[in-house]
Amino acid sequence: MNELQHVPTPAPQGGVSPRSGVASVERPAFGLPGVPVFLAWLVAVVGNFWLLLNDFPGAAAALAVLLVFVVIGFFIVQPNQATNLTLFGRYVGTERRNGLYWTNPLTVRRSVSLRIRNFNSERLKVNDAAGSPIEIAAVIVWRVVDTARAVFDVEDYAQFVAIQAETALRHLASQYPYDEYEDGRMSLRGNADEVAEALGQELATRLRHAGVEVLEARLSHLAYSPEIAGAMLQRQQASAIIAARAQIVQGAVGMVEMALKQLSDQDIVQLDEERKAQMVSNLLVVLTSERGTQPVVNAGSLY
Repeated sequence: MNELQHVPTPAPQGGVSPRSGVASVERPAFGLPGVPVFLAWLVAVVGNFWLLLNDFPGAAAALAVLLVFVVIGFFIVQPNQATNLTLFGRYVGTERRNGLYWTNPLTVRRSVSLRIRNFNSERLKVNDAAGSPIEIAAVIVWRVVDTARAVFDVEDYAQFVAIQAETALRHLASQYPYDEYEDGRMSLRGNADEVAEALGQELATRLRHAGVEVLEARLSHLAYSPEIAGAMLQRQQASAIIAARAQIVQGAVGMVEMALKQLSDQDIVQLDEERKAQMVSNLLVVLTSERGTQPVVNAGSLY
């Protein structure tokens, strides 16, 4: 007995197959230039009046019905707008050209904006890669590039953008720490450009199913949560103080080394190891002290 083989039903052109789940693809719609058709319609209106005046009521009535049917097919496409056309539940194309056009009067038309939009997310409270609670928000610049996917593949593409932006932002915050406490590791605060690029790439992957292009994505707000903001501020201050002290000590050691080398090269004074150590100690105290030091002058002997 032969086994039955299931042959998948091919998706209609430009539509979505319920079995295969193939995404919709935008394609040009059938549309005639509206001005010539409108002029022809006016000529037909004049002819209809002629039929009425010459006692042809039947023909005039039929022509009037036809004229009403034809006028339903006119539609206008505004700048940076597109019109999706469906016929008996089947997607038949998209008209992107601006102006007056005529198409099959039985089609259902839906306008889709192609303008660039801004989405400013709400401040989200999430944990960063180090587990610290932070507040983060982003601004997303986007636009529709595939009207078929935007209208037919998602329920509400604007709401879809908002939800996916929040999801991507939460995921991004969990991948990076707020600040860089280890050398060579990226952070949300220290690598703004790299973080923005990563956010844009993730959003582009998530939103391509809705026919949306992400033009720019950047963090608009980044801060520690109020409950740990004070402690983290002290940590940042301590890190800054340590870094400053390290730089001061490094500079002081270099200056002491330079002073000893010049004294030796120019043969100004001969110092034994004990006196060198005392001089190094005094110079380090002077150079690293936060306040001005008060020198004690020895007016007697050198030692």
